[in-house]
Amino acid sequence: MANVVNRTSDICVTSLPRLHQARHFPNFNTFLTKAKENRVSALRCKGTRRPVFLLSSSPLLIISATAQKLSDVEAVPLAEDVSKIPASPGIYAVYDKAGDLQYIGMTRRLSASLQHHVVDLPELCGSVKFCVINAPERAALLDSWKLWMEEHIGSTGSIPPGNMQGVTTWTQRRTRPSKQDIWLMPGPNTKLNITLSELIDKVIKGNKVVAFIKGSRTAPQCGFSHRVLTILNEHGIDYESVNVLDEEHNAGVREALKVYSQWPTIPQIYAYGEFIGGADILDEMAANGKIKEVFQKNL
Repeated sequence: MANVVNRTSDICVTSLPRLHQARHFPNFNTFLTKAKENRVSALRCKGTRRPVFLLSSSPLLIISATAQKLSDVEAVPLAEDVSKIPASPGIYAVYDKAGDLQYIGMTRRLSASLQHHVVDLPELCGSVKFCVINAPERAALLDSWKLWMEEHIGSTGSIPPGNMQGVTTWTQRRTRPSKQDIWLMPGPNTKLNITLSELIDKVIKGNKVVAFIKGSRTAPQCGFSHRVLTILNEHGIDYESVNVLDEEHNAGVREALKVYSQWPTIPQIYAYGEFIGGADILDEMAANGKIKEVFQKNL
């Protein structure tokens, strides 16, 4: 919940290039002038370690970015489906199936990072504690991450294995061979015995999930196609892809698909023979959790 601050007697400035920690400005207007001069990005409430952030200057609007104590957060099981975990900035602590803490991380998208860990390191992912940090700056995540690290080290005397110096197990994704995009035709100038619409229908009904995109699955050529692939990958959805810009193997598919679906734009996503929608619809489904219902058989 954002709070409007009308005085600065309880605020000290930190993380600034020319304003030092614990300097106080009793006069509010003086403070705002100094804040503008020094491009204030981070503030702390006096007597606490809680970071707050400057969002506007008249009046000064700050939003709390406080992390709960690690010991106060309840652990939740980490299954292959992490759709109930918010796609928000935050910090998290991953425990193995024996209940031992393996890694403390920070991320701008909790659901995506945890999905990657579950896919890449299933043997180390038993449960997770997480805390959403309601602030846009990396400094807030870093400060909260440090608090959890200090608390764990203070109580156990040890650093989580995944956070040891030189360990990249949790920070580098395991590479997997990527699927090849579907070719509807073997090559250019191929004579078809069926119409393109019938060929598209066979592809859609012959595969569980199909994404018709601009560009390949490894190199999408438009922002909406990139967004669609990111959402599918983040949620661990197995899918096939068709590059509608491939005039050698998919000549004419781009326009034929629009007629087939009666939908004017690309990308287009199909699941179990039914048209789901484009990037905006998939983005909305990911945000409200309905993506699990639609792709349930595929997760």
